[in-house]
Amino acid sequence: MKKLLSILIAAFILLTSVSCGNIQPNAETENQENKVAVQYPITVTDQAGRQIVIDEKPEKLVSGYYISTSALIALDLEDKMVGIEAKADKRAIYKLSAPELIDLPSVGTAKEFDLEGCAALEPDLVILPLKLKNAVETLESLGIDVLLVNPENQELLNGMIRLIAEAADAREEAEELLAFTVSTEAKLTEALVETETPGVYLAGNSSMLSTAGDTMYQSDMIRLAGGTNVAGSINDGYWVEIDYEQLLAWDPEYIILASDADYTVEDVLADPNLSNCQAIKAGNIYKMPNAAEAWDSPVPSGILGAVWLAGILHPEIMSEQECAQIINEYYETFYDFTYSEN
Repeated sequence: MKKLLSILIAAFILLTSVSCGNIQPNAETENQENKVAVQYPITVTDQAGRQIVIDEKPEKLVSGYYISTSALIALDLEDKMVGIEAKADKRAIYKLSAPELIDLPSVGTAKEFDLEGCAALEPDLVILPLKLKNAVETLESLGIDVLLVNPENQELLNGMIRLIAEAADAREEAEELLAFTVSTEAKLTEALVETETPGVYLAGNSSMLSTAGDTMYQSDMIRLAGGTNVAGSINDGYWVEIDYEQLLAWDPEYIILASDADYTVEDVLADPNLSNCQAIKAGNIYKMPNAAEAWDSPVPSGILGAVWLAGILHPEIMSEQECAQIINEYYETFYDFTYSEN
């Protein structure tokens, strides 16, 4: 049964990989003991719509984006990394799962990318956010393959994981990672199918009056957790500033602070402008955990944000113990550590 399930999952991932990072006709695959091995050269399509021919299996990788770096760890490719984005020492997930990455040479940020420093590392493959597309031509002129990624929602995040896995021959790891997300989504959907959906307001990092509308990743997280995004009428693709009047008109039952918010639950509870909000009256103010990663952003572990939030909104269905079990299973399987919020 387990073998059959593994084969079915593999088939599902392969069929759904057409939309992003797909292998073209010159890529051959073979299945040896349930592992799909890539035969190089292959052609993949990155998330900028560019076709890239990768002649040989990449052995030296550079990631210029924290989301792709986290994915590389989950895909068991961190040992191949020779360069990393700036401020790696600020990322708890690296310290917990792959502390050796912190000492790798920095290639800068999306605003200040160190093109010369990146090239000096002589990588076989560089993974960059779409914002750094201007660096591609120079790197490719030096014979360095570049993938541009844009994981702005769950679908694009899944596409990025498939893309990296195909390019670096980590398909089996990607299948397992994506299958975890699919099965957890199904578990949440089944458990919460007949529950009420309380109104949830998700407050942004820099301001309590900044929120995410319906088209953003965070809104999907709220829905999957069995809630309703009170800002669902907003269709902007980025964080939107509102005023107290609007927030009080929405009158959410829960206010959730972003994991990296620079203000506290106590600040919100003490805000006199919100004294009539039912979330304040009920004391339903919570901050997303950030002990490992920001689950309220499109990172590979983002499904855990919905798990945690479901435990807040529906503790009678998703108990604290069950939520902790799912979270620990994820990190022990893909990052080799046991999660703790302390």
